[in-house]
Amino acid sequence: MKTALITGISGMDGSHLAEFLIKKGYEVYGMERRSSNINNINTKHIEGSFKMLTGDMTDQNSLTRCIKESNPDEVYNLAAQSFVGESWNTPEHTSNVTGLGVLRILESIREFNPKIKFYQASSSEMFGRMVENPAKETTPFYPRSPYGVAKLYGHWITKNYRESYDMYACSGILFNHESERRGIEFVTRKISDGVARIKLGLADHITLGNLDAKRDWGYAPDYVEAMWLMLQQDTPDDYVIATGDTYSIKDFLTIAFDHVGISNWTSYIKQDPKFMRPAEVDVLRGNSSKALKDLGWKPSTNFNELVIKMVDNDIKLLS
Repeated sequence: MKTALITGISGMDGSHLAEFLIKKGYEVYGMERRSSNINNINTKHIEGSFKMLTGDMTDQNSLTRCIKESNPDEVYNLAAQSFVGESWNTPEHTSNVTGLGVLRILESIREFNPKIKFYQASSSEMFGRMVENPAKETTPFYPRSPYGVAKLYGHWITKNYRESYDMYACSGILFNHESERRGIEFVTRKISDGVARIKLGLADHITLGNLDAKRDWGYAPDYVEAMWLMLQQDTPDDYVIATGDTYSIKDFLTIAFDHVGISNWTSYIKQDPKFMRPAEVDVLRGNSSKALKDLGWKPSTNFNELVIKMVDNDIKLLS
């Protein structure tokens, strides 16, 4: 039986990955920060199927202890300050957790057992102002947020440890992906929740920022399979994971409102400058042909299906 340690197990990706690995027969350990507020909404249904450890990406000793206690074959680093907009308000914290945290866990692995396989959750935000569309593994990076810059450090230090210490360390450059478990502060969940509330008569508008931003959106359960596939190869490498299609916030709104029988959604939307980014990323689109060729991976859920899944789930939660 293989053993895996997942940092950020309580998040959207972490919970989906835990489910996936448990079904594969893994012994799964999760790592979360100690908090007075128990955040188990995404993992409550699999409690008892994995073991939870307490650790912090800003504390080297706690990471080393988690590595020793779990003694994993594979480590999936999904922990981060993951809200891009918040990274302008907390740039130092974002850099410490999302950037330097990767260095700390790599060091813990290198010192305890450098044969452990390591997955780093890189991000399409590293491409930022895209110089090539669609972006692939060799596309130059141009991050446009403190979050993107921090992720870029994590990406490069992972590559550096792979080349310096012959470690099996790889990065998945995942483009936007969502699910019913996405946090309410993210625009996609804000829309699906807002549409559900409007449908049920619990709200009369949704407040958003930029409606023209275009993203390459996939479904999180598809994407965690790609993470696992990266660690099953003979040699480590980095991969772009994306659908290859782009849709705007307006497209997301149109599908969501259409699904609940509202064809003209403009009167339900208010825009607030506080939700505008200081440096916007206008479009992100990825080319995952390398992942298809090497890993046999391709997405199975399309954009329309994703939006409808999220809206239906929020209607169910609120009903």
